[in-house]
Amino acid sequence: MRNDVVSDSILVSNYIGGDEGALAILINRHKGQLYNFIYSKIQDKDLTEDIFQDTFVKVIRTLKKGNYNEEGKFLPWVMRISHNLVIDYYRKSNRMPIFRNTEEFDIFSILSDNELDTEKKMVKEQILIDVKELVEELPEDQKEVLKMRIYMDMSFNEISENTGVSINTALGRMRYALINLRKIIEKNKIILMT
Repeated sequence: MRNDVVSDSILVSNYIGGDEGALAILINRHKGQLYNFIYSKIQDKDLTEDIFQDTFVKVIRTLKKGNYNEEGKFLPWVMRISHNLVIDYYRKSNRMPIFRNTEEFDIFSILSDNELDTEKKMVKEQILIDVKELVEELPEDQKEVLKMRIYMDMSFNEISENTGVSINTALGRMRYALINLRKIIEKNKIILMT
């Protein structure tokens, strides 16, 4: 059989069954599209090569463990792996790219709304946990006002009544709490992504 008529799913099965050449055919078949996709997000040839290779290292590991079950959707699965590696790269370098849909790649074809919502929810929950830990480093009077304002949704008039200080003092403590919180975030090099 000619290589170009053998389906991806058969090649995957052959590779899992021990045919190393089947993976080479898969790589050659999809390398142009995958390389171009990664390069369009990274704009760096060396880094694109690294992510391309890392993608197939993950592919090989997953196939060898028997964890592949994409039901004939090999290319979207590989694209999702490379997409995740690109995002990991940007997270590590503290900057996130803007992903735009193209004819070759539609992010929503590989990510369902539930996956996006779940990831956003997890990120938001982690940010809230991180911020609460940082708030604990503030001086007591600033921490008290910030918690009342942010977590208890109290007005500055209510804060003034509950703490026994003037509204101006409550406002000042809130201002200093935010300034000090920003300093703590910068000191700890924490990235708060929204």
